[in-house]
Amino acid sequence: MNFFDELKASLEEAVDIKNGLNTNAIRKRYELADVKELRQQLNVSQSELAIALGTSLDTIKSWESGRRNPTGLAAKVLATIKSNPNFYKELQSH
Repeated sequence: MNFFDELKASLEEAVDIKNGLNTNAIRKRYELADVKELRQQLNVSQSELAIALGTSLDTIKSWESGRRNPTGLAAKVLATIKSNPNFYKELQSH
């Protein structure tokens, strides 16, 4: 299968998923984290959280103000921190 065929098949699968025709697709959604509340519970500053997550201070500020929402891996990490605050300590140590 060449690149074009793989791309076409992938797009067709995406359309099927969107239209509810492919129920075998794995979907995982994470509840939007209240980053400010989470940060306050951890008793850390915005810059400390940014360093631990490997992101910028501006990103943390954007999340807290609601201009942007954490997505992908960031959403997953924040959900993990929310359910297991000790995970944040692990992130800080690396």
